[in-house]
Amino acid sequence: MTGTMLTEFPAATAGELAVRNHESFLNRCWYVLRRWPDRPATAEQILDEERRRSDLLGDTSALDRLGTLASELHAKRPSSPDTHLIAAKVASLLHRFAAAREHLDNSAQWGAAESDISRIRRSIEQAVGENLPAVLAWRQEIAETTEALQDLVPLGALLADIGEFEEANRTYERAIRQYRDLSPFALAWVCFQMGVLWGEAMPAPDHDRAAFWYRQAIAYLPGYARARVHLAELHLETEEYDAAEDLLLSVVDNGDPEIPWRLAQAMAAQRRAEEAERYCKAAQTAFETLLSRHELAFADHAAEFYLSIGADIGRACHLARLNLANRPTLRAFELAHKAARAACDKNSISELLMRARAQWGATKAFACSPLSEHSSPSTSANLGALP
Repeated sequence: MTGTMLTEFPAATAGELAVRNHESFLNRCWYVLRRWPDRPATAEQILDEERRRSDLLGDTSALDRLGTLASELHAKRPSSPDTHLIAAKVASLLHRFAAAREHLDNSAQWGAAESDISRIRRSIEQAVGENLPAVLAWRQEIAETTEALQDLVPLGALLADIGEFEEANRTYERAIRQYRDLSPFALAWVCFQMGVLWGEAMPAPDHDRAAFWYRQAIAYLPGYARARVHLAELHLETEEYDAAEDLLLSVVDNGDPEIPWRLAQAMAAQRRAEEAERYCKAAQTAFETLLSRHELAFADHAAEFYLSIGADIGRACHLARLNLANRPTLRAFELAHKAARAACDKNSISELLMRARAQWGATKAFACSPLSEHSSPSTSANLGALP
């Protein structure tokens, strides 16, 4: 895939100022909810802001606060359809998709609008890889109607998931060009998605382009933890360990376990064994703490950690299987297959390849996946050659 990169980007409020404004607004929302619990839309505003803290700023404690929000709303307004809609969104954010669907059913019983239910239901289907042709048609219709960044970016993500990489790239670029607000959060989000597209989703990743987009995301939002982690990974691959450290040390205290994980890798690569061990233990402690509270939300990343410097293949296999059972996306199959190969589990390897081909074999994404090569007749015949 070729083409020029965007060279002009929309202006936005400085990231540090935007974060301070966000924190002030979030605190105000929580105060309003405590003082006037029946005021409309406050809980929805809290959900949006706490999700922003979790997704963009790496504040994992936001997930605990959202769980508290859903519980408190249910205790105070159990028959409100909005209570169940918010609970469905929170459950979905935590990857508790079965619970989210149950909340949607409850919201319908209490009179929630079908359009509100449908939007959340379609998002869940996209997250778990179900009914994707219908979800794609719905996403395309919504995006054409609103032309809003918040609708174009999920469409781009879905296009990338099914292997329509060029269309995904155009969709993300369109989202950037058409953005008219001054908030840097949304722009940082779409730039990060472009980095993932070029650095991970493409069959032939372009790390220079991916780094360009991650840097742009960080330029909009310096505290964007996930963008820093992903850019640090690229530096680790090119043995630029100082650059990786510089990116991560400024956000090391925010609670995201991927930050000490990548720092441990940087230290290990430089034979700084004591520091590597310290950061590895910090990452493991952080992952296990999160898994004890939100297992489904962190099972995939924790599995990757245990397959790498965490060095616990059995734990990795368990978490990868758990993740796959919860959301059988192509990436989940790839992770479970990677774990099974690390464990030399030939029966699981064969089973995973057959299931992945049955569910994803018709997509362009599967043709670009490592699973496509592994599931060829010649490869299947040579499973016994695994070490």
